[in-house]
Amino acid sequence: MTKSTISIRVDDNLKKETEKTLEDMGMNITTAFTIFAKTLVKDQKFPFEIVADPFYSAENQKFLKSAIEDLEKNGGSVHELIDD
Repeated sequence: MTKSTISIRVDDNLKKETEKTLEDMGMNITTAFTIFAKTLVKDQKFPFEIVADPFYSAENQKFLKSAIEDLEKNGGSVHELIDD
């Protein structure tokens, strides 16, 4: 079987963390991607659920932009995040 090369660009830290995690599982990125690709082709769908992060929704981004503009115009205070 002829082999092909796939090149992708990812953040350096993500690559290092991915390599470490996969090493702990006893595999490398090539093996993990091959598993992903074979499962994708066999099942004709992603082998995991993909859901939208509501933070990036158009409605939330509009709200955040408005809040930033309001703070820049009227001033405000910076507060610590509250952990639930």
